[in-house]
Amino acid sequence: MHRTAIAYGEENSQFGHIYHAAEEADLPATMRPIVLIHGGYWTTEFSLTIESAIARQYGERGALVWNIEYRRVGEDGGGWPHTGRDVVAAINALDGPVRDALPAAVADRVDWNSVAVVGHSAGGQLAVWATAQLRARTANTRITTVVAQSAALDLVAAGQAGRESVQALIGRPYAQAAQRYRAASPMEQDPFDAHVVVIHGDRDTAIPVELSRRYVSAVCARGQSAELIVVPEEGHDAFVDPRSVCNRQTIRALGL
Repeated sequence: MHRTAIAYGEENSQFGHIYHAAEEADLPATMRPIVLIHGGYWTTEFSLTIESAIARQYGERGALVWNIEYRRVGEDGGGWPHTGRDVVAAINALDGPVRDALPAAVADRVDWNSVAVVGHSAGGQLAVWATAQLRARTANTRITTVVAQSAALDLVAAGQAGRESVQALIGRPYAQAAQRYRAASPMEQDPFDAHVVVIHGDRDTAIPVELSRRYVSAVCARGQSAELIVVPEEGHDAFVDPRSVCNRQTIRALGL
């Protein structure tokens, strides 16, 4: 597996790792580009390395993986809206820094019209929100699938409940900044032209599966293409385990 670090901005956390097969003989005829967005409460306690094993696995299955970092709460520029804007910039980097860093043998095989964006937990919020801001397109790519893994999809409800991690992200209590919570919440975004696959373990104690049920019901009623897959007997952290059923369901949703 070949891994390359690429900057998409000038700040320390504006970078990512590209993964793909190292040998040309191991490259499939068509490679799906996957943007991978880690979770961790939007804080510097967690980084893109928690997705490294997953990124390698997807690369081994023939994908081009862009595992991104972004500015998080606890560092300069971290928090809303810069955290979200970083993810938008990282996805837009598929048009430039990412594509430019690829060997010709790899770039020629990538299906840039079938980008997938995968986010876990806080990363799921960022995946759906950023895709909505981009209307599922960059200048030269099209996002067709978003996988939200045990994701924070309703920041309004979380803010009203006083969830500390969400308040730290937004920077103010809900009562003082209701519009900021709505603007950042995937639940409040207009429909976009990509299919959202929401995957959630029924043993999740960090984000209850009922929140994903409510999200899918609400956005489908507004015209968003979305579905929910509930995985029995697995919890919140199963998605970063390559051996888990939650991860296998993600692989199926990605067509890998």
